[in-house]
Amino acid sequence: MKKLLVSMATVPLLLGGLSVTASAEDGFNIFSGVKLSGEIRPRYEMADKEGGTDAASAMTARTRLAAEAGLFEVDGLSAKVGITSVNNFGYTDYAPADSKYDTILDAQQAMLSEGYVSYKVAKTSLLAGRSFINLDDQRFIGTVGWRQMERAYDSVTVVDKSIKGLTLLGSWIYGYQGVNSNPTTDTASALVNVNYKMNDALAISAFSYLIADVHDTYGARVSGKVAMDSIKLNYAASYAMQSKASLDYSSKTNADIDASYYDLALGANISGLLVGAEYEVLGKANGSSTKGFTTPLATLHKFQGFADEFLAQTAGSNNNGLMDASVKLGYASKKIGKAFVIYHSFTAESGSATDLGSEIDALYVSKIPGVNGLKVLVKAAYYTAGETGSGHVSDNTKYWAQLDYKFSTK
Repeated sequence: MKKLLVSMATVPLLLGGLSVTASAEDGFNIFSGVKLSGEIRPRYEMADKEGGTDAASAMTARTRLAAEAGLFEVDGLSAKVGITSVNNFGYTDYAPADSKYDTILDAQQAMLSEGYVSYKVAKTSLLAGRSFINLDDQRFIGTVGWRQMERAYDSVTVVDKSIKGLTLLGSWIYGYQGVNSNPTTDTASALVNVNYKMNDALAISAFSYLIADVHDTYGARVSGKVAMDSIKLNYAASYAMQSKASLDYSSKTNADIDASYYDLALGANISGLLVGAEYEVLGKANGSSTKGFTTPLATLHKFQGFADEFLAQTAGSNNNGLMDASVKLGYASKKIGKAFVIYHSFTAESGSATDLGSEIDALYVSKIPGVNGLKVLVKAAYYTAGETGSGHVSDNTKYWAQLDYKFSTK
């Protein structure tokens, strides 16, 4: 039934691709206002982690094509279908394609990345099928858009914006696919997110994410931007707590959890000069609990450094806790693009070895003049290992070079 719902959502547009002007016998249009969009994103990635495997390199490309159209001339009724493929052109010098190399999480694969029907009445919309869901800063729920095969969620989602500045979202997630999740991972999870944006200086979010057989997370976030002449400040503060999963999908014995999370971030743009600092804590397991704070459905690449050294820990095995203190320095302008460097210092809250190492990240991204929708990106990560017994005892270096071209019809 779950996969059938996604398939039903895609049928109208798959047929519409054969004849955009298809009409029913009584003369009304089945499809109207068809919009096409797509992306081509070639990337080179190198990964070299000290240890028993060889340095990996991958040349991959993400190709995405999507079509969206109104259905049956019914106001507010529409559907969308999108496909995404990742090709490595036969270059397999990376795991999991070849286990003798280091890991790069961009396997050659293809999937239905979007396939849904939506209905909008006034400022309330209902969506059923497969779509991309990114909430707040993606610390808890995200699509991992950095990876070539972005995660998509199978859901029934309601969004209401009837009150100015207030967005209410409720979503029942019954599966997800993408990154290395192929085929679909079934689940039975519930998401609630309430966001109120008073103005640019203050936005408040409250959320409840009940991930089946994993944990329940409750929390809040405040963020905003404040402009003062040539200085533009931005800030964010988050707090959340996790407890034992209340939703039982697979009849497993859910782990006892008692853990908390907080994050404080402050940044400034001073006539193009970028500076910032952040302190983030994913708490350890407390009392008799068996798991610390984790975020398995986050866009994890955004957090704890570009080297992805802590993916396994923050996704599911963070028993001793993780503290990440970072500082940022860079420059941005419309002419030259944006460049910055971030330094991270990682420590554990508990355990016999609390030094988890450090990392220096660098990034440059810019639009390509004269080609609408085309960007270039160069990126690097240098992780330095922590102390013996920390679980993070190997240096890790990564480089990326990428082009990204997006297009759409009006």
